[in-house]
Amino acid sequence: MVGLSAGEKHFLQGGIAQDLRSDGRKRLTYRPISVETGVIPQANGSARVRIGATDVIASVKAELGKPNPLQPDKGKVSIYVDCSPTAAPMFQGRGGEELSTELSVALQRSLLGGKSGAGAGIDLSSLIVVEGKICWDLYIDGLVVSADGNLLDVLGAAIKAALSNTGIPKVNISAAASPEEQPEVDISDEEFLQFDTSGVPVIVTLTKVGRHYIADATSEEESQMSSAVSFSINRHGHICGLTKRGGAGLDPSVILDMISVAKHVSEQLMTELDSKISAAEAYEAES
Repeated sequence: MVGLSAGEKHFLQGGIAQDLRSDGRKRLTYRPISVETGVIPQANGSARVRIGATDVIASVKAELGKPNPLQPDKGKVSIYVDCSPTAAPMFQGRGGEELSTELSVALQRSLLGGKSGAGAGIDLSSLIVVEGKICWDLYIDGLVVSADGNLLDVLGAAIKAALSNTGIPKVNISAAASPEEQPEVDISDEEFLQFDTSGVPVIVTLTKVGRHYIADATSEEESQMSSAVSFSINRHGHICGLTKRGGAGLDPSVILDMISVAKHVSEQLMTELDSKISAAEAYEAES
């Protein structure tokens, strides 16, 4: 955790109360965002996103697998986050492992919806090749390179950018001799289907410091929080997932107000990300 003196805490909390944070931002403003795509050539899709001094890389690897017998019409997605020990002192030893697990679970909840798949931001049925027999398994890996607060939002943005950069190879299927047999597949090296990311949400975390909540908190600001709620919100303003951190309870009326604020913030973040991803992909195509 960040150690602050009594004077620094008072300055930080006083600034937030007056809607002027220590780096000059208003309560609901994000730090500058930068996006690079195609940063890992071996992956099917990858991206590096920096928001302020928080820097993460996400990669997507697609492999053919077999659908879960309970969900024969859906592909599979697994998300794993690794916190580099050099990213922050708290990541050394067990601290990094615990945070990696916490972030992985929160991202699964935010992007994949409930166990039934309801509310999922990633359309798992689009990953089916042959129902009940062959599907695409997507392995999404996130790496925290540098941490200065708001990790979940930045990881969510990097995954969205990596998915929009993902090409799934076209698969030609030869009919099996009998229904019991596994059909033969031929994976194209040249034709790729672009992954549809229109339903992939952005994650907006509102961090409560004193009586106010702020977006895109830095590590210093997070050290003063009483609680934080992360909302996963799609393009239509629907909430796909919700994760709460911190010990302090929140009144239902506060949660409802936070939802309304998060939806407003998510629209700006979605627009900003869309334009940054498009620019990054145009730059990658030229170079």
